[in-house]
Amino acid sequence: MAATLPVVEQFHSLQGEGAHAGRSAFFIRLASCKVRCSWCDTKDSWSEDNFPKETVLNLSRSVANARLNGAEFVVITGGEPLHHNLNPLCNKIREITTTKENKSIPIHLETSGVDQISGNPNWITLSPKKHAPPCIQLIKACQELKVVIHEKDDLAFAEKIANKTRKFKSPLFFLQPGWNNETGRKLAYEYVKSNPKWRLSMQTHKWLKVL
Repeated sequence: MAATLPVVEQFHSLQGEGAHAGRSAFFIRLASCKVRCSWCDTKDSWSEDNFPKETVLNLSRSVANARLNGAEFVVITGGEPLHHNLNPLCNKIREITTTKENKSIPIHLETSGVDQISGNPNWITLSPKKHAPPCIQLIKACQELKVVIHEKDDLAFAEKIANKTRKFKSPLFFLQPGWNNETGRKLAYEYVKSNPKWRLSMQTHKWLKVL
């Protein structure tokens, strides 16, 4: 039986957040999330029972087609994508997108960090949550730390995780205001202004009204 994954959506758009904002990307949003943030903007993705399962072969073919149409990388997100074993999907993506002329398309992963890594992604965006802290493996491995800010305590949490990552490597640090959260916007703006190791991440895809 072919390996399958529950897929909320897949689409070609621009990365709207973090270090790769503004770049062409293909997104695969997987269903299932036990972290369940109260402010989550994709709550429909929490239960995988609500979504069809797609074979890793078909998903990989979609990635390959998106690359032909300009996608520079693929983003696997959720939900919480690491609730699933991503090895079959990532292996198949690399197999199908590798040609004599080009290396395989880079695979980016966005995760809360509560599970162990699978899929050997090229880039990991760790977006940790206070009520479900990330495991040490993700703290060690991430290239990008992106913390969503709603209240003052989120800033202390961001610094706590940043200090842990610095023991192993120096990822890029981003604070991202919660969408439509005026307190978070002001806190993130002022903190980044006074603490230059942090950068401000905005959800530009929402401002542009694209997926």
